[in-house]
Amino acid sequence: MGTWATDAFGNDYAMDWAQDLHEYKTLELVETTLDNVIDSQEAELEAPFAAEALAALEVIARLLGQPDEGADDPATAEVDEWVAACKKKVTPPLLEKARLAFDKITAEASELRQLWQDSEHFADWQADVAHLRARVLGPEAA
Repeated sequence: MGTWATDAFGNDYAMDWAQDLHEYKTLELVETTLDNVIDSQEAELEAPFAAEALAALEVIARLLGQPDEGADDPATAEVDEWVAACKKKVTPPLLEKARLAFDKITAEASELRQLWQDSEHFADWQADVAHLRARVLGPEAA
């Protein structure tokens, strides 16, 4: 996986997922992506699924009016355009899926977590995921 940053869109999987997002007018891709993580029966959650789910969770944060203020990234301008055009509301069931997805992504059995844990940037990745979680689920969830 090409990775250049610890934020949700700092890897090839997430950027590919973001390109697919433009084919949707609803939150279907966001929900399906979270379902792939939540419903995974594998002993270990595969890194591509986790990386895509973090991108979906970032979309939810933006739909909630909680973008990452410190990350004005030209690479995600198309995601911002999609969010601005999306008229769908984030529902309580979607927020519950978000909570479950965060739990699986950060669990010991997450390949993405293990990859970051083996790097010198693990603390930064954890901080970015916690910040995203707080933007999606509220500060008390971080």
